[in-house]
Amino acid sequence: MTQSALRHFDRLRYQLHGWVVMPNHVHSLFTPVDGYSLSSILQSWKSFTANRANAELKRAGAFWQDDYFDRYVRDYEQFDQTLWYIAHNPVSAGLCSAPSDWPYSHVSAK
Repeated sequence: MTQSALRHFDRLRYQLHGWVVMPNHVHSLFTPVDGYSLSSILQSWKSFTANRANAELKRAGAFWQDDYFDRYVRDYEQFDQTLWYIAHNPVSAGLCSAPSDWPYSHVSAK
């Protein structure tokens, strides 16, 4: 469900380069399209997924933390490092032995 939400407006509101959905957090690398802000994109993702998850879990209340952590990617080297980090996050967490083993992620090739 979270992966579908991330992909829903890809190429319309943002260019999605990579993501990983972990058991307790999400990493994504994307470039907003003109007219869409980082905060509006994240609010949309968080609102949709929180409402859907709460409905499926038959619960109410906060689902995500109020805030988020963001960073600007300043050059191609940092872009590549960030994609590597996203792809390897499940491996680093001991959830799988290779990035390709984790079904809740995708990293675009250049």
